[in-house]
Amino acid sequence: MLAGLPHRDRCLNTGEVTDVSEDTGGDSLRAVEKVVGAGDAVRVGWFRMEFADQRWEWSDEMARLHGYEPGDVEPSTELLLSHKHPDDRDRVEAELVTSVRDHAPFSSRHRIIDTDGDEHQVVVVSEPITDDDGIVIGTGGYCVDLTDSLPESVDLLGEVLPEIVEQRAAIEQAKGILMAIYALSPDQAFQVLRWRSQVTNTKLRDLSAALVAATTATPPMDVRARTRFDHILLTVHERIIDNR
Repeated sequence: MLAGLPHRDRCLNTGEVTDVSEDTGGDSLRAVEKVVGAGDAVRVGWFRMEFADQRWEWSDEMARLHGYEPGDVEPSTELLLSHKHPDDRDRVEAELVTSVRDHAPFSSRHRIIDTDGDEHQVVVVSEPITDDDGIVIGTGGYCVDLTDSLPESVDLLGEVLPEIVEQRAAIEQAKGILMAIYALSPDQAFQVLRWRSQVTNTKLRDLSAALVAATTATPPMDVRARTRFDHILLTVHERIIDNR
């Protein structure tokens, strides 16, 4: 079973938000749903992408949002990018490249053009997808069509998205600390964080932020360890050149 996968198309309005994923990004998704729920019903489709082969799946509503009937086309990175507004396409493509490279979810507010040439204002929020062993293998989330929503909702989402990005940054920083201290892979570091989060009943983002703050306040490493790192810092560019 894959964790973190959104399911079921729906329209969102006050009091009807259900089936939110309870993985690490659940609070972020709930925050977005709370904002869009302030106005009229909003079109929402779900999607997922597996990093290994960039294979996409999308819901019926996600297909319709782009102007297709369910089953008409097979979603792909190229197809999705072709529907981005020309002024937004390069930015969204860069975010996708970063997501695949870093095995990280992505959040974005941009415009898409459907098959009829109509423009839609959308916000995309995603979270990690993990396999049965807890390894991050992809990202999945929601695409929310804000075209017909209240202007206030769009403004509020502009406030929510930076908070989501900040939460993700704390988790990534905490992972980096564990990777450096224990020589872990990104997935292993994430599993350690999730373990401590579950055992202590502490939200992952709060635990990560506290770990980063505590590490920053910790006295510097001993001279020998710092000297080894100094050497790495001053010569790491040579490793990049050698591996080209």
